[in-house]
Amino acid sequence: MSQTVIKLPPSQLKGKVSLEEAIVRRRSVRRYRREPLDLCQLSQILWSAQGITASRGLRATPSAGATYPLDIFVVIGRQGVVVSGSKQTAQELQAGIYHYEVDSHSLILHKAADLRPDLARASLDQEFIIDAPVAVVICAIYHRTSQRYGRRGERYVHMEVGHAGENIHLQAVALGLATVEIGAFHDEEVMKVLGLEEQIKPLYIMPVGKSA
Repeated sequence: MSQTVIKLPPSQLKGKVSLEEAIVRRRSVRRYRREPLDLCQLSQILWSAQGITASRGLRATPSAGATYPLDIFVVIGRQGVVVSGSKQTAQELQAGIYHYEVDSHSLILHKAADLRPDLARASLDQEFIIDAPVAVVICAIYHRTSQRYGRRGERYVHMEVGHAGENIHLQAVALGLATVEIGAFHDEEVMKVLGLEEQIKPLYIMPVGKSA
């Protein structure tokens, strides 16, 4: 059975908003317009979280021993992401849960359907998740780091998810978008919604969209 693979546009290395401006303007936003993201915007958000930034496979966020324990899933709603073209010719990305493939900078459809309402319920009924066109879920496979660093590896994983969350937040601001880091959710329910294997643990949910 063939997989649905979405090749993401190349990341942009220069923007119109300075780092200092993004830091000043960064705020936690919990109200979103029901307007789609462009695929280029989503590409940039994912690149800022875990994108490759060097020929040796080094990524946008620091990682203890370059063990890279984080796994990124994207929950896309109906009319959540516009692929390209003008409003008359643009196509929508299929609603569903996608896995971010770092090496190929692409998305692979993991589970079809608009599951934002389910994700909101699993997140203590934080209904603004339904309004955002996209939610980025940062997960971790702990053993990637703990097999090298033992019990202290858990601390390093938690540091890394903070790095990734801040990168996403600042990148969103630089793109004229908004987000918030959500840590309040039922782990098992989120895992069920996303269809995750037992070793993949959700750590952060970050809805992304235009501020209302």
